[in-house]
Amino acid sequence: MRIGDAAAAAGTTPRALRFYEQSGLLSPPRRTAAGQREYDRRDIARVRVIRELLSLGLTVADLRHCADRLDLLEGDALPPYGEPGVCAHPDGIARRRIAALDEEITRLARLRDGLAARIGNDVRE
Repeated sequence: MRIGDAAAAAGTTPRALRFYEQSGLLSPPRRTAAGQREYDRRDIARVRVIRELLSLGLTVADLRHCADRLDLLEGDALPPYGEPGVCAHPDGIARRRIAALDEEITRLARLRDGLAARIGNDVRE
């Protein structure tokens, strides 16, 4: 399928597909005689996995470190927590990202508390 149809099937945009390709997360697709990109089911499944991992807080740079292992994920689902799988143990990518997210949560909580103190009001619900 062509890039527009593939993007729609994966829930993204043609621009995102080109970006994933340029970033090394998606292999360059086959091309038609006219030079148009052609994607198959496996490409769509891989883009869905990429999007899921990005939605969980991993970055494109994080995924680049394990791009060669993204195909180890079965279907469109991540392996259960604690199961051997992609981006888990060898590089500690997921653990480092969780630590970074925890730091950001702490930073944002401090900002929120400082602003609430500044206006003399605790605006927590």
